[in-house]
Amino acid sequence: MIFEKVKSEIIAHNSYFVGSGNQAAVIDPRRDIDVYLELEEKYNVKITHIFETHRNEDYVIGSLELSNTLGAEIYHGDKLDFSYGNGVKDGDKFEVGMLELEILETPGHTDESISITLKDKESSNEVYMVFTGDALFAGDVGRTDFGDKERMSGNLYDSIFNKLLPLGDGVIVCPAHGKGSLCGGAIGDLEFTTIGYEKKTNAALQVKNKKEFIEQRSKIKLEMPPYFKKMEILNKNGPPILHSLPHLKQLTIGELKEYQKKEAQIVDARMPTAFSGGHIPNSISIWRKGLPLFVGWMLNYEDPIIFITDLNRQLDEIVRYCIRLGYDNLLGVLAGGFSTWYKGAQEIGHVNTWTVHDLKKKYDESIFILDVREENKWEQEGHIEDAHNIWVGDLKQRLAEVPKDKHIVVYCDSGYKTSIAASILKMKGYEKVTNMLGGFMAWKKAGYPIEKE
Repeated sequence: MIFEKVKSEIIAHNSYFVGSGNQAAVIDPRRDIDVYLELEEKYNVKITHIFETHRNEDYVIGSLELSNTLGAEIYHGDKLDFSYGNGVKDGDKFEVGMLELEILETPGHTDESISITLKDKESSNEVYMVFTGDALFAGDVGRTDFGDKERMSGNLYDSIFNKLLPLGDGVIVCPAHGKGSLCGGAIGDLEFTTIGYEKKTNAALQVKNKKEFIEQRSKIKLEMPPYFKKMEILNKNGPPILHSLPHLKQLTIGELKEYQKKEAQIVDARMPTAFSGGHIPNSISIWRKGLPLFVGWMLNYEDPIIFITDLNRQLDEIVRYCIRLGYDNLLGVLAGGFSTWYKGAQEIGHVNTWTVHDLKKKYDESIFILDVREENKWEQEGHIEDAHNIWVGDLKQRLAEVPKDKHIVVYCDSGYKTSIAASILKMKGYEKVTNMLGGFMAWKKAGYPIEKE
């Protein structure tokens, strides 16, 4: 038996490559499909089946891209009217070499969600592993707020307790996401888990009955990024075929300026401290590793995107981060990186920086302290006295709450989201904006007072 787990870091997506003999199947492929083609070549097999455990909300599925390249058939739950692929239902079985894959309908996260059991018939007739999609994770279960929460939570209870847990304690659980995904609130940092381990340790499963499970699920509040709606449309109707990764053109200063006049979105992918030191006016700061987490909150899908980096390295990584979220309108990068801009004697924007000690010494009534952490961190960890909490993802919609006649000092956990918020404020005409380096982490480290609600 062949088994490979393919991880897409940061968005915490897992897909799986399984095979036997000269055949293979892929479960929940990502959109940049070269990794699956390399695995096909590595094991000298042919990918014949592609399975989707559900219509994903947090990334663009790569099934059509892979099928278009290889001709493999696509299968997904039949309780949603997909515009492509084949619907499957409870009990449907598929042979991949000596492997037997069987469909379990496991609604709750979405109505059409399925899980897929795997038996290696060469070794045993027992279920060896199960691909659970977003139904069951290591340490958590799928979110149930994409429909009527009470109905979806009840369905998820039935799926987990009546179909997945009875598979057996030794069955390996292969979920579609790991720690950090927006599809669960408390997903654990485990590479693999089992049914038995989850029964003992998963807090969401320690309930007395269905009613308690529904009540527990109904109280949970998770972020709902605006790009989720775009993902739902693309993954139901099928995203455009890429054929290959987009190429980022090398742009001159003049070309960048012309595109900027036409509403191009300028994304500065350098580190926050570099952005504060100097940046192209009206650019938004999203550090490279933060792109998968925040482009879906900050950018629209209509206007082209231009990136600013230091030396235009790791552009392939930037492209992959964006196309996985459906951002195909990638125009280019400033040739030579940011140094080209300042060497060309162009106007440069700045964001003031303070240490936590500066804020402690200089605070007075002219300062508006803006905490851009998640609301749950504000509540659970506390905050700086007199601070105002607006999650960075909501800032553009809540700017009316931030006074323009005050000095805005922004902080987050450690300083990364702060730069995003500061760049938004500068774009919207806020003149006095300061980035507090080190964020709440440094404030606590300094031993300064913390206020809790």
